[in-house]
Order: sequence, then structure tokens, then C-alpha cells
Amino acid sequence: MNKLAPSILAADFFKLGEQITEVENAGAEYLHIDVMDGSFVPSISFGLPLITSIRKKTGLTFDVHLMVTEPERFVDQFVDAGADIITVHAEACTHLNRTLMHIRERGIKAGVALNPATSPDVLRYVYDYLDMILVMSVNPGFGGQKFIPETITKLNDVKKLVESSGRDIDIEVDGGITLENVDMILKAGANVIVSGSSVFKDDISSNVKAFRSILGKK
Repeated sequence: MNKLAPSILAADFFKLGEQITEVENAGAEYLHIDVMDGSFVPSISFGLPLITSIRKKTGLTFDVHLMVTEPERFVDQFVDAGADIITVHAEACTHLNRTLMHIRERGIKAGVALNPATSPDVLRYVYDYLDMILVMSVNPGFGGQKFIPETITKLNDVKKLVESSGRDIDIEVDGGITLENVDMILKAGANVIVSGSSVFKDDISSNVKAFRSILGKK
């Protein structure tokens, strides 16, 4: 099943609770939460207090994307705050399989994110610990960037690798996804779609329903 994961990085933080309720009522399944540390990526976003706060107000699946250096240091805290999925960057982990095992041992799903120039080959020996692969279609750190076209080729490659592994692994894409290009991205192999600006700009409910209409056809 295809799933929509609105990224709260693009939300209006003055109205965050209201907007989370709106995306949930409109049919989104996940809430994508980008945690940035100012080291692995150049921006700083938000952390544990925000997640703990909003966890009390919504039943959406919390898809927590740790864009941080040495993410293994924070796994327990984010699980305790309410994460349902924790995705770490292959580029940020010294011991990737250990980090994924730890996430799963805490009873939630584990994902690995790949920057645009990172080969999917880095995942070859961790498929047993993976629930999701996040293919970055922009260089992480800022919202509102344009989709990198080469991502389509990479998605095709990731899809083939997942199929050859024989495992049930979701393929998520994040960065520059709009109503105009999402169909192409789904056809390339993605089944979890992250979108920020295209969801939270203007009429949020209509945007979510428009995405869900496309996702539901695949």
C-alpha cells in the first residue's frame, strides 16, 4: 500500500497542532519528522520536546528521520518520545547494522536514508535489519528544494535490489515531490511519499486528498 508522509518541516509552527490534525483527517498515514543537528546537515530543526508534545495529540505513524551525526546516541530517546519508525543515514553511522539492530530491539521499524550521491550498494549487508530505505531526492538540510532527476534511475536500482533480496522493505522518497511528479516516482518503485511544501502550502486538506487520489491508484 502506498502511504503519504507529510513533512512538518514545511508546516506553520504557530499552527502546528491544528495542521497535524488536518493532514490526519484528510487521510495521511504517516507524519515525517526531520531532525537536523547543524552538523550532519547545515540546518537545525527540532528535537525530542516537540515530538513528545505532538505524540499526545495524534495517532499518525511517526516517521522520524535523523539527519544527525552518530544517530545511535539518540535511538532510545526518540523511541521513548514516540517514534514508530527511525531512519538513520548510512553516511552518519560507523556501525550501521548495530544501529539498525538497536532500533528494532526497541520494538519499532528501522530505516536507512541515502543521500543523492550514495550508492544503494552500502545496504547489501544490512537487508536483514531493514524495514525501509529512504532515497533522498534532494541534498538534505533544507526544505523547498527541487527534485533531482537522477533519483528516478536510483529508485529503479533500489527497487531491483529489494526485489532480489526477497524481503518486504518499503521504499520512501523525500525531496521536491509534487502532485506533478509523484506519479513518475511511484512508477519508479517508491511506496512511501514524503512531501512538505506541496502539502502544507494553501489548502492542506485538498492537497492531502489530491496526493491520496494518485497514491490510491497505484
